[in-house]
Amino acid sequence: MNGTPPAGRTGPIPSALTAGSAPAPVLQTTGLGRRFGGLQAVSDVDLSIPPGRTIGVIGPNGAGKSTLINLITGHLTPSSGRVLINGVDLTGARPWRVAHAGVARTFQIVKPFRGLTVCDNVAVAALFGPSPARTPTAARKEAAQVLERVGLGGKDPLTTAELSVADARRLELAKALALQPKLLLLDEVLAGLRPVEIDASLQLIDDLKKAGLTLLVVEHIVQAITAVSDEILVLHHGQVLMHGAPDHVLGDERVIEAYLGRRYAKRNRT
Repeated sequence: MNGTPPAGRTGPIPSALTAGSAPAPVLQTTGLGRRFGGLQAVSDVDLSIPPGRTIGVIGPNGAGKSTLINLITGHLTPSSGRVLINGVDLTGARPWRVAHAGVARTFQIVKPFRGLTVCDNVAVAALFGPSPARTPTAARKEAAQVLERVGLGGKDPLTTAELSVADARRLELAKALALQPKLLLLDEVLAGLRPVEIDASLQLIDDLKKAGLTLLVVEHIVQAITAVSDEILVLHHGQVLMHGAPDHVLGDERVIEAYLGRRYAKRNRT
């Protein structure tokens, strides 16, 4: 499909895509692409995530990983293709419409509300999500519960400037979870963390999986993304290089050559 699609089209996914007994995907992209002038940042990405599954996305810097998230969540408008959330076509819809459809995301560079406390950062999401809290007091109560869940219990009154790198990333996740999403997209939530902090974050992601949340996780730490993903998608020059089970993908010669390197392959074969 070529040309810019109409913004925010709605309607059920065609019946041919939902035929059969398998549950309809929470997220489906078909032919998804984005061009910036002469640069094709993302090209012809087909992706389908059933409920409760976790897809890991890896690839070199500049491969199009964050651009893919931006296209799904409405922060960029696709140049081609479609984005369907729970069977509804939200291609080109504004970010708040995508959020109200049950989609939340984190940002690679954390984006707190710097004039607010940790608690109020999360309460904003609770107030303006698809199932909003009725009052600011109720929103703060919900925020406190989410902060406890992500390991920030007791840090409610702090300013965002008082948080460590690890805690700032937990706050980013808490804001997303306060929207009560059905689909959560994580953009390098482990970046800059120490090993013990990575372990704690992976445990949290695993808990979210067990709770039935559908996840798309972009990450550079291969061992980490292997631990949490049911499938891995590899992007290279904006295109899907490979998509499949983690062991199969990480053992593929094309993936080793384009991303992992021979040293990784040798170390993991011994």
